[in-house]
Amino acid sequence: MASSTQPIIQKKEGEEDDLNPPLPPPPPPPATEDENTVAEVAPITELQEVAVTTGEENEDVLLDLKSKLYRFDKEGNQWKERGVGTLKLLKHKESGKFRLVMRQNKTLKICANHLVLPTMAVQEHHGNDKSCVWHATDYADGELKEETFCIRFASVEICKTFKEKIEEITKYLAKDSGDSDEATAAANLLENSSVESKDQDEKPDVKEAPVSAKGKKDENKQQDKLGEEK
Repeated sequence: MASSTQPIIQKKEGEEDDLNPPLPPPPPPPATEDENTVAEVAPITELQEVAVTTGEENEDVLLDLKSKLYRFDKEGNQWKERGVGTLKLLKHKESGKFRLVMRQNKTLKICANHLVLPTMAVQEHHGNDKSCVWHATDYADGELKEETFCIRFASVEICKTFKEKIEEITKYLAKDSGDSDEATAAANLLENSSVESKDQDEKPDVKEAPVSAKGKKDENKQQDKLGEEK
């Protein structure tokens, strides 16, 4: 049996084997828990928490509604948007005053800021059941201005809730104002009555001074003398 021999191919230094290409280098070992692979950068300045005051800390929230507010521009004779945000009806815990405040979303810029007075009347906007209008002396821009507002809500029910709450507050204020006027009038009447009574009590009694016998005799002589002269 003839034996077959395979030729031995010698590779030169630097040549690559086409059948057996070189393997890629192994990946680096994974980082262990003890190793810190994140660079730490110390902050340049330290920020401190600052308490933000809104001016509503001493007020109770009676109503909180999402809405869109407009104001009437008299010069342009048109409605202009004031902002989209949250409308609140607030009552001061000490003074008992009612206030309407609306702020824009995100920026919290004030769109409306005025007191709710007994004379404030909210009416339905013509042609839109979700909107209503009213007049007020507003302070949103840092000075008192007579404004006409129009507000639009997401539904008719929310608009109705707003109107009913305003009517409830105005009726309460009107009744409270009437009771105060009656109490003031009654107090003034009582005060005037007490002053008159005091004046009468302090008024001295006028009595005729007693006439002595000698004085009476001189008086009779003067009367006799006057009769003779006549």
